[in-house]
Amino acid sequence: MLPWKRALRPLAALLLAAAAAAVPATAAHADSTATASSSGWNDYRCKPSAAHPRPVVLVHGTFGNSVDNWLGLAPYLTVRGYCVFSVDYGQLPGVPLFNGLGPIDKSAAQLSTFVDKVLAATGAAEADLVGHSQGGMMPRYYLKFLGGAAKVNALVGIAPDNHGTTLSGLANLLPYFPGAEDLLSAATPGLADQVAGSAFLTKLNAGGDTVAGVRYTVIATKYDEVVTPWRTQYLSGSDVHNVLLQDLCPVDLSEHVAIGLLDRIAFHEVANALDPAHATSTTCASVFS
Repeated sequence: MLPWKRALRPLAALLLAAAAAAVPATAAHADSTATASSSGWNDYRCKPSAAHPRPVVLVHGTFGNSVDNWLGLAPYLTVRGYCVFSVDYGQLPGVPLFNGLGPIDKSAAQLSTFVDKVLAATGAAEADLVGHSQGGMMPRYYLKFLGGAAKVNALVGIAPDNHGTTLSGLANLLPYFPGAEDLLSAATPGLADQVAGSAFLTKLNAGGDTVAGVRYTVIATKYDEVVTPWRTQYLSGSDVHNVLLQDLCPVDLSEHVAIGLLDRIAFHEVANALDPAHATSTTCASVFS
């Protein structure tokens, strides 16, 4: 075996391990789906109320799926009267449960189809999108290139990799290993698209981060070890609200996984972004609300 190929193996393993750290151990999918259904989430009979007139579509992160990524936030929103739906996207053949690995432009097309399905079922004119990690960034392609801006009122990104990630500097090593980038692109294009400086991200961010008519919120944590540097998560634009979790609660130690899966302070800020007219201050005490 060539020396560079031997060196490539640990690098590829590290890249996959760093990305996989963003997802907890997966329970049996059938049991998780039952949990989602029984809690009123993904209920296509749900009709938005006057108080919450838009359905909320949850968009999971890399290596996530439509159930496991949202066992905390989906019930949090449904109990507050929202019609909540979650999408699966970016599946690779022969890889069950762990999604978000396919080309991101194709994933955005899947999101487009799903939003149309939700709007048709609920009768709403627009939806709100809430995404974690890749799920907070990928919808921007839908908004910018696939007509999504006409169908979406707000996008809330929880630890989104809006300008890519260096995986704490690890991705910067790729050019030093001949063939590594090609291998990553071929095996897991959804990961390759998220590396800072990728062709996908260059296209996505060319000409500005946002599109007119959509409200954007970014909720970040300074302890993020997956989307690095964490400040690259922020967006620029006149209708953008960038939030650092530790500005709301200095003792919140949530990192990339926890902020999306179980952080009720982040959840409270999501609720504020979905209903800014009735927003209340998010503090450390919001964990009890």
